[in-house]
Amino acid sequence: MSAVARVLIGQGLTVSGSDAAESKGLRALAALGADVHVGHEAAAVVGAGTVVVSSAIREANPELVEARRRGLPILHRSQALAAAMTGQQAVAVAGTHGKTTTTAMITVLLREAGRNPSFAIGGDVAALGVSAEWTGGDIFVAEADESDGSFLNYAPRIAVVTNAEADHLDHYGSADAVHAAFRRFAETLPDDGLLVACADDPGSAALGASAPESRRVRTYGYSGAADIRISGTRSVGSTTNSVLSFAVDGLDAQQELQLSVPGRHNILNAAAAFTVALELGVDPAVAAAGLALFSGAARRFEARGEGDGVRVFDDYAHHPTEVHAALTAARTVAGEHRVHVLFQPHLFSRTREFAAGFAEALSLADTATVLPVYAAREDPVDDVGGWTITDLMRGEDMAYVDDALEALRVVTGHARPGDIILTIGAGDVTQYGVPLVGLLRDRVPGRRSPEAEE
Repeated sequence: MSAVARVLIGQGLTVSGSDAAESKGLRALAALGADVHVGHEAAAVVGAGTVVVSSAIREANPELVEARRRGLPILHRSQALAAAMTGQQAVAVAGTHGKTTTTAMITVLLREAGRNPSFAIGGDVAALGVSAEWTGGDIFVAEADESDGSFLNYAPRIAVVTNAEADHLDHYGSADAVHAAFRRFAETLPDDGLLVACADDPGSAALGASAPESRRVRTYGYSGAADIRISGTRSVGSTTNSVLSFAVDGLDAQQELQLSVPGRHNILNAAAAFTVALELGVDPAVAAAGLALFSGAARRFEARGEGDGVRVFDDYAHHPTEVHAALTAARTVAGEHRVHVLFQPHLFSRTREFAAGFAEALSLADTATVLPVYAAREDPVDDVGGWTITDLMRGEDMAYVDDALEALRVVTGHARPGDIILTIGAGDVTQYGVPLVGLLRDRVPGRRSPEAEE
């Protein structure tokens, strides 16, 4: 929602809005000129404007009720963003995993290439400074969210599908329905549009293979069948400060790429971004230079600090495939040392559906501490919880802890100098990174952390 607001403000529209609590993001929008309110109340709905809502807003929300009473136009956030993208060369990035990072990579790459793209991304990006911006250029790069089907509201010229697998079954009901939605997303492309699909992911590859003959498709991946093929992956530098180097073929000449964020999944994301850049006419060497400057998106293996020789990272992963990818990357970064994870399941429905997958993915860590489920938009379910996952795991170092402070103590108790702690989840587990660093620093004799002083 804040990304949509930033774009609309940039286009010169008058924007007002509310959120449930005060936040840095809300203050930033106020600084841009938005009229912001903390809390939801009918009195906030004034004038005759259009009301934009997120999927998290329930029908009983007083502002939504008041907007309906007044007969005001009401748009979902995706519809508002689609309207803002009208007339642009739109690049829409979809996928069950990796869409935020891939959207960010494309944006950074295009900006460094001098293409001045407008963008809307589902997280802040260090190299950009913000999550969204209207630049007035002719290219708009947007993250297309499939969670509620709203990505079908976009009309891109280039559609990227990083992967497609079962998730958000509370909305779709079945894996078949998820894949059907991705097919409809690909069908939104115009006659001269391009589908960029990952050849290594079965769902995305099937999407490309089933496209009509008239549809242009360009695939990427490690697969020998990919149009843009990845090879020669290696790590350059030390464990604590390494760079991934790899080559891509399928061009007139092989191009070397370098990436400063870890993980095979990020190499695939980079290949997708590189493929989009080629379609938009960016020179391969220029595209490679832009990718080398990408330093990550917020909450995507984001460093939170270090204490007593233990590094703490945070990741938004909330699906078994994402957790597996995050922990695989953590293993690479940790080297010979251990990896400890503090995991917060997101949604009761997802926890019930994928408990076995989460248990298997979390087993990649040396220790796993699981918190209670973050309910988000769902009502609590008595027979589902963090224990649903840990009951499927073996080992005394795999435990469910229902008290957050005790969970922090358990995790730091496992960690030794050189180890990595990774907080994982889409809920408020992100707030525990700094306290974990504080507890680790307090272990050093004679040193008291700033966090502890507060």
